[in-house]
Amino acid sequence: MRPKTQGILESSLYVADVVRSAQFYEHIFGFRVISDFGERGCALAAGERQVLLLFKKGGSLTIVSPHDGDGELHLAFAVRAEDLAGWEAWLAENGIAIEEKRTWDLGGQSIYFRDPDRHLLEIASPGVWSMY
Repeated sequence: MRPKTQGILESSLYVADVVRSAQFYEHIFGFRVISDFGERGCALAAGERQVLLLFKKGGSLTIVSPHDGDGELHLAFAVRAEDLAGWEAWLAENGIAIEEKRTWDLGGQSIYFRDPDRHLLEIASPGVWSMY
């Protein structure tokens, strides 16, 4: 019998400036740093039992660690449908350009924008996927 997981616990982004990125995620999303790895990175509480890891690009090359990456990645954050307008206003208030707004076949809506390292972030309401 195949063992089961309990979902995704952590996701990683690789950033040029850990402090700048941590401040962005703290200010925009309200995530708080729960562990500081010094110049190498940090961990932020990104929801109930969810961790967002920020690692400095190339910062793990001096130690034995598999944590390194490059390129523009994508993360989506779940929000209530009634909060979408508030998110759009919050992003505008903070000078963050919206790249795209989309309504999906199941009725969910997404708002796409970039973080300081150009990772594509998405705010998504229920109805984006059959299980959400």
